[in-house]
Amino acid sequence: MTLRARLHRQLHIGSWPNGRLTGLNIFVVWTILLALLVGIVATEPQIRIPYQREILIAEFVFGTIFLVEYLGRIYAAPEREGPGSAWAKRWRFILSPIGIIDLIVVAVSLAPFFIANAAVLRVIRLLRIVSILKFSRFSAAMREIGAALRERSYDLIVCATLALVLVLLGAAGLYWVEGSLQPKQFGSIPRALWWAVITLTTVGYGDVYPVTTAGRLIGSIVAIGGVLLVALPTGIVAAAFSDAMQRRREAMARALEDMEGSIPE
Repeated sequence: MTLRARLHRQLHIGSWPNGRLTGLNIFVVWTILLALLVGIVATEPQIRIPYQREILIAEFVFGTIFLVEYLGRIYAAPEREGPGSAWAKRWRFILSPIGIIDLIVVAVSLAPFFIANAAVLRVIRLLRIVSILKFSRFSAAMREIGAALRERSYDLIVCATLALVLVLLGAAGLYWVEGSLQPKQFGSIPRALWWAVITLTTVGYGDVYPVTTAGRLIGSIVAIGGVLLVALPTGIVAAAFSDAMQRRREAMARALEDMEGSIPE
């Protein structure tokens, strides 16, 4: 096996059986997490100011690792199966979603040397982990979960519709009851929608609340209805997840039985 083939086997997700992550990819994942941690800690002035030199050195190391990895993927791209010349495959990788994510991560890692405040950009490194997980052995499970959710799409749409109706009714009710008393908060249905949404999804922020008895009654109905509506999609998603995992276990069991049956006695 050539050096390029070995590099491709280590770098490109899916080149190993069952889509397992290679040791090098695991190292990349930990590097991304460490780089993200450094980027988060660097936003704290009490840490950034006294350790500015160390943080810049760490950023340089991370950027170098990501750049070398990106160049290595480009170099090993011709080892991928499929038609086309070596450079055609390289350009195909560069212009692919994963190649673009890799390039963005490299640019973001080197951004602190050119941009004064690049802390927010560092979060983009998480895209690199998503791209790795997407094409690893987790992808099969995610596809099954997605299929299970699609099967229950009608149920989820019904829940979303009920929530929308409750939000609109709550906003309209508060506009009718307290629009004249609190015009800034409930002077129109669009203004009251903010209150209705946060009341439906949370316990409210406390900055906007009804002051009349009728308004508080409407608020109570919306709050209680929100608790009930949040529980419905949670149960639907949990059931979909359970079904997906059950199908996956059954598929793995059948595959194991087929493998054992193919072994001659």
